[in-house]
Amino acid sequence: MSTIDMRREQMFPKLESREIDRLRRLGTVRRYAAGEALFVTGEVAPGMAVLIRGSVRVTRRDPLGHSAPIVEQGPGEFIAEVGQLSGQPALVDVNAIDDVEALLIPSEKLRALMIGEPELGERIMRALILRRVALIEARAGGPVLIGPESSPDMVRLQGFLARNAYPHQLLDPTQDRDAAELVKRYAPDPADLPLAVCPKGSILKNPSETELAHALGMVPIDERNRTYDVAVVGAGPAGLSTAVYAASEGLAVIVFDARAFGGQAGASARIENYLGFPTGISGQALTGRAYVQAQKFGATMAIPTEVTRLDQAETPVALHLGNGRRVQASTVVVATGARYRRLDVPNLRDFEGRGVWYWASPIEARLCRNEEIVLVGGGNSAGQAAVFLRSFAAKLWMLVRGASLAESMSQYLIDRIEATDNIEVLTHTEIVALHGSPEKQLESVRWRNNVTGEQTEKPIRHVFLFIGADPETTWLKDTGVALDAKNFILTGSDVPSDVRRSNNGSGRPLPLETSVPGVFAIGDVRSGSVKRVGAAIGEGAVVVAELHTLLANGATVSR
Repeated sequence: MSTIDMRREQMFPKLESREIDRLRRLGTVRRYAAGEALFVTGEVAPGMAVLIRGSVRVTRRDPLGHSAPIVEQGPGEFIAEVGQLSGQPALVDVNAIDDVEALLIPSEKLRALMIGEPELGERIMRALILRRVALIEARAGGPVLIGPESSPDMVRLQGFLARNAYPHQLLDPTQDRDAAELVKRYAPDPADLPLAVCPKGSILKNPSETELAHALGMVPIDERNRTYDVAVVGAGPAGLSTAVYAASEGLAVIVFDARAFGGQAGASARIENYLGFPTGISGQALTGRAYVQAQKFGATMAIPTEVTRLDQAETPVALHLGNGRRVQASTVVVATGARYRRLDVPNLRDFEGRGVWYWASPIEARLCRNEEIVLVGGGNSAGQAAVFLRSFAAKLWMLVRGASLAESMSQYLIDRIEATDNIEVLTHTEIVALHGSPEKQLESVRWRNNVTGEQTEKPIRHVFLFIGADPETTWLKDTGVALDAKNFILTGSDVPSDVRRSNNGSGRPLPLETSVPGVFAIGDVRSGSVKRVGAAIGEGAVVVAELHTLLANGATVSR
């Protein structure tokens, strides 16, 4: 059953007259004639519309002209989904059935409603989230991706949209006539695939993630003349935690991430040792809630947007972005986490996206259904991925360089792996060669037991790598931010005294502050951090207290 079928009452709650009256201070009354559009797919939505009189029809429409009704709504119901918290384009068409009178609440006032009317805000927030879930299930309102389902670029764009909880649909031109016609017209060269057909009608040829995001209106317009209190670089658990706590305490916050919210944790199929979730929760669900929560408190989410350089010579600090723009902030919190570590195999990069994967989402899992696969790694991330992939693969070979999983994996995962018939763990083992087709599609893998020297080669088309990660600090080169021998960021008492000028009167940086005054580091990117989701979230909260200390000692506070 769909989310609409199971949770209709929560998705479409009806407000009482007295509740609507309480909301009147937040919006203005608008009137629409029969047939007039309130929301148009692909155009920036005006906010949330609370129906006072009349009824409307909500319709999903894709860029190829196909449409289908979703629901009809009447007096006391409201029109919006979670994208309206941040002023994003509408994902549905909404048209008046008869003459309509509605209270229109703009996005910034909608966020104020969530804070000022907690009980009412809770009901509305739940409905907004469930409506986005339903749109994702229905593949409604977003772009249509056209191309072979297994092509690397198709997988890349699917993954990007899925990680950002953005609805989309896929069409294979060999099976769909409309898709075939568009390919014939716009992509005669196979290198142009996949096509991304956007709601407003634009057609992009094999776009980058950033190009697609801008075409969809996912990235907010840059406020050039504003100085934020806090700029958070990285939207994993640590960065999202900072955004939630700082924004909830009234600080002006902007969050950057080059790809999607969630970081490496967002790719975890199931986290079972996080406090408060005894049945477990997926990384996507956990970080997705935090992403919405930060927007509820007013944080600006600039995702995907790459930060290329930090200029601490300016006051306030300036962040230079990949799109050529610049954003200023009184303080900066670096939460960039880590980038996936690669195997030392000569032709590895040839097969990335063509059989070599660094995460295990349903997209990659679907491609290896009923096949033998290899998973490399012995940590918790590897264990979670193995447990998830076991339901798709016919056989999973788990390669571990150490003597046992017990060296680096939680016992509950070890027990689960040992109880699974189609997972075989090979210790003291590593991949030594990858072979593929002329099109660079992975076709076989050879591994070696480092104790016996025995080598084994198997016809395997998919390898999942979870062998740790290196800190994402290359963008901080020549900024004065001190790093340890492994390029993790030094903070607090670990910062050498000869590279740090005090700005807080103590002669030393605050515990999570770096060698550059006003620049902090949290989560996996910080030297000495505990590489756990709970620890990252905790540091994200703790750093906000330090930000307040710094701002109280004279840093600029934006208004």
